[in-house]
Amino acid sequence: QAQLVESGGGLVQPGGSLRLSCAASGSFFSSFTMGWYRQAPGKQRELVAQITSRGTTNYGDSVKGRFTISRDNKNTVYLQMNSLKPEDTAVYYCHVVQTTYWGQGTQVTVSS
Repeated sequence: QAQLVESGGGLVQPGGSLRLSCAASGSFFSSFTMGWYRQAPGKQRELVAQITSRGTTNYGDSVKGRFTISRDNKNTVYLQMNSLKPEDTAVYYCHVVQTTYWGQGTQVTVSS
């Protein structure tokens, strides 16, 4: 069964960095757009970043210039998060766009 497994979340101080990883089982993911989304308490899930199979990227306005999405040729998608702010605190989810595949989520907390 296809599966997405996220890792790399944690507690970081404002201005710090984290790198999230999403390992996708199954080779068919390589032809799909992959995305990172986040959901903070009491808020709707929102797009953080997407990357197509060809490497074209798209970012949410609130993270442009601070976050970078990338993918390798082994079905792993990364999210490098720099200059983190308290408002980046959320559960971050990996998603295969236009499918029902979501990861279990990883908590990112930005606090001093």
